[in-house]
Amino acid sequence: MALIFETDHFLVEAPEQPLVTRLDGGHITITPKKRIGDRTQLSAALANELMYLTILVGEAMTTGLNNRGIDIGRINYQDNGNWGVFKPEGPYLHYHLYGRALSAKVHKYGEACNFPFRETGFYDEFEPLNTEDINEVRKQILSLRESEKYKGWQS
Repeated sequence: MALIFETDHFLVEAPEQPLVTRLDGGHITITPKKRIGDRTQLSAALANELMYLTILVGEAMTTGLNNRGIDIGRINYQDNGNWGVFKPEGPYLHYHLYGRALSAKVHKYGEACNFPFRETGFYDEFEPLNTEDINEVRKQILSLRESEKYKGWQS
């Protein structure tokens, strides 16, 4: 995982093996630093911080990747954990932000994303966000945090 941003309680990262390839819109995760099974185990303060981060990072991802030439039309936000149910440690809370590019080739804009198990090879050729993409998203996060829209939401 490539770190994009962090708070005292959460990490915002770009997976090295994304579920949505870069030009289709990219993939970012938000994960608590302390392992939590699911959202029902969040305190009110952590739930508020997670919601703040999903909104902030989603907007930063849209603006940042559009600035990088990836035509993001929307962001899909998902809390899954399906693959973890078969692992001894079980699933854990983490949010996926999937960029949905208007020009997407695999996860086509307007259609549901397809997420088969990794073992199928479906994701083998998917390109992660690169250093310049990550830096642009980080720049947008830092800029948005200072904007009027996000004052009062600070984590």
